[in-house]
Amino acid sequence: MTKPVVGVIGNSSVVNDRHNVQLVGQRNLCAIAEVAEALPLMFAGTPQITDIDALLGAVDGILLTGARANVHPTCFGVEPDPKHEPYDLDRDAMALSLIEACVERGVPLFGICRGFQEMNVAFGGSLHPEIRELPGRMNHRMPRLENGEVHPDPLVVFADRHEVRLTPDGVFAKLFGQATIRVNSLHGQGILEPGKRVVCEGIAEDGTIEAIRIADAPGFALGVQWHAEYDPQINPINRALFQAFGTALRARKEAA
Repeated sequence: MTKPVVGVIGNSSVVNDRHNVQLVGQRNLCAIAEVAEALPLMFAGTPQITDIDALLGAVDGILLTGARANVHPTCFGVEPDPKHEPYDLDRDAMALSLIEACVERGVPLFGICRGFQEMNVAFGGSLHPEIRELPGRMNHRMPRLENGEVHPDPLVVFADRHEVRLTPDGVFAKLFGQATIRVNSLHGQGILEPGKRVVCEGIAEDGTIEAIRIADAPGFALGVQWHAEYDPQINPINRALFQAFGTALRARKEAA
């Protein structure tokens, strides 16, 4: 096999109110295949049936995708509130352990939206269940119609909605070649307090943390709050992220 392999975490879901399944959004798979130039391989976000050692022995990197479920508040010492459901405790357990293993072993790790939030929690950080409720913050959730339904046009839902200021000379600023970028916004939960090794390199106009790296990680370990998987085929910012991930994957494969 010549292409590097990327493990893509699955999300627990129920189909037709009866079938328990694991789901991965196709845009994540296409971004890996078409932009990172790797082979996407979905694995179950379930610790009972997924062995981390075996998984990391079979892949060259890990993508932690976005998901509908919030990270459970008990993962960062807060009591849960039913209004912030759904949760996915299996994915929480799987992802938090996997993040530590990836960083320790230098396995390329890319977190998007929920994956970005998981990276923060894995290193002792906390989240706010509704970042828009904090003073001075904007509504980061996806656009909706006046009747409350999600806007039917994906071009509207995934449109760039706010700026992100990047740390000068940081990893992201060097990767994008600019100090400020524009990104989409489809999240309710967000980083409240950064984890011990979490370095914040991108901040939205309202102060919301949007881009992080893990300090002293021996390999690629980046996370973004926005949905970079939506359009990396045509969006230069998101393309740069997946191409950098792909470069790290190939380096990992060649070194193995």
